Amino acid sequence: MKKIVLSFGSNIGNRVRNIEKALHLLKKFNIYPKEISSFYLTEPIGFVFQPSFINAVGIFQTNLSPQQVLKIIKKIENKFYRLRFFKNAPRLLDIDILFYNSEIINEKNLKIPHPQILKRNFVLIPLLEVASDLYHPVAKKPLKELVKDIKKNGIKIWKKGKLNISQ
Repeated sequence: MKKIVLSFGSNIGNRVRNIEKALHLLKKFNIYPKEISSFYLTEPIGFVFQPSFINAVGIFQTNLSPQQVLKIIKKIENKFYRLRFFKNAPRLLDIDILFYNSEIINEKNLKIPHPQILKRNFVLIPLLEVASDLYHPVAKKPLKELVKDIKKNGIKIWKKGKLNISQ
């Protein structure tokens, strides 16, 4: 089994339930959750005139390739009517692949590790909660060393601890 790290975001509708439904759907596609962070309430960035987001990060196991995982994620996002009208637009669900084992992938539609990880506190804070010992294969350093001085402005815990993903 391969270790994969995914991030989740939602700022339309029942944000927590949207992410919980996505976690349930991932299991149906043989992407099994091992640990899910708390859910965090985060202020929008980029396009700021929209509702706040709920964000979370999860550690998963799968036998699928990164490209297969990406196809499944896009299929799940489409179930939530993910439309990309403009960059940073409001959305029911957004899922990103952050890491796939310690592989480095640089394809047109797939970059792993996700190139924006170190710039997104709304990803880093929940990521540190579930994978503080993670090694960043591009930066060639442990994640916790790369984010020693992380700022938590605009980010707070919304729903703490383990989530019910067995539904």
